[in-house]
Amino acid sequence: MNRIRDLSVDNHSMVVEAGCTLARVQDAASAAGCLFPLSLAAEGSCQIGGNLSTNAGGVNVLRYGTARRQVLGLEVVLPEGSVIEGLRALRKDTAGYDLKQLFIGAEGTLGVITAACLSIQPAPEAISTVMLAIDSPLAAVELLSYLQNALGDTLLAFELMPDRALRFVLRHIADTRNPFARSYPWIVLAASSAASALIETVLVKAMERNTVQDAVIPKSNAESESLWKLRHCVSEAQKSEGASLKHDVAVPVASVARLIERSESAILRHIPGARMVAFGHLGDGNIHLNVSQPRDASVDGFLAEGEAIANMIYDIVAELGGSFSAEHGVGQARRGYLRQYRTPVELTAMHAIKDALDPQGIMNPGKVL
Repeated sequence: MNRIRDLSVDNHSMVVEAGCTLARVQDAASAAGCLFPLSLAAEGSCQIGGNLSTNAGGVNVLRYGTARRQVLGLEVVLPEGSVIEGLRALRKDTAGYDLKQLFIGAEGTLGVITAACLSIQPAPEAISTVMLAIDSPLAAVELLSYLQNALGDTLLAFELMPDRALRFVLRHIADTRNPFARSYPWIVLAASSAASALIETVLVKAMERNTVQDAVIPKSNAESESLWKLRHCVSEAQKSEGASLKHDVAVPVASVARLIERSESAILRHIPGARMVAFGHLGDGNIHLNVSQPRDASVDGFLAEGEAIANMIYDIVAELGGSFSAEHGVGQARRGYLRQYRTPVELTAMHAIKDALDPQGIMNPGKVL
């Protein structure tokens, strides 16, 4: 189930089977002079069926939205064996319920996605990457707003990472180097399809406003890739620093700075010496709140605090109007949090849908609900 069944440049759509890797989908679109914008660190191995079942996000959500936004139609096998043949390449279709949305993000609990009709985009003539040094997450939120006003929808990605994350990467990942002459508290990695002259003008103004302290503009694709490597390798580098507790959350963009500040304060009160690594997709409010163990802590003792730390963080997230699951899904480990942070009415509706489509509970049992 890894064929690309059809690709239409005129309709900006392609039909792919669920077993195609994300990279293969991207390459097929690129070969036709188009762009499939979903982009993840695991794109060489993850498959499009899984991307849709988890409503994957990645670095381009700011401009193009999550996986859900890339889907025109689905082919889905239902629990009793019938097939929804919904591979319609339509941008407008109000004939009844939009059934495909039930299966995107359902984590395989309602049916099996076997193929998808995807929307592809005109490929930008060029994409520029910049790495910017800033003082704080609040400065990053202000910078994002400024860049969105100045660059419009040409701003594709806006990623945030602390100096601690950069130091972890430089310490543990081969062939990496600090692009700046000195250290800064926080770093933003942004991408835009605007003309390079406009980007440079906008950055100069941002530095004059003291929003940006320093900037690195790559001169080649290789240099750009080296900057993205620093961002993509944060989780891998963190493994070498010992045990970690990971939380994938989302809040309104305006609340990101408060989320990071309040979470770190609460964690340090509970576990002095814990090392917060807050990074991720600030452009859409999705932050990975990872916590590395204190240097002198035992692994078992640190991991034993996992539930307490999660409860602290998720309570803060809820108070800020956010979600405890931004792009990693609910699965089995977070089912209890779904019951805790979703209303009874929402849960009743979810169970009603599950019972209607899968009354015997055979689809990915024990997950989500």
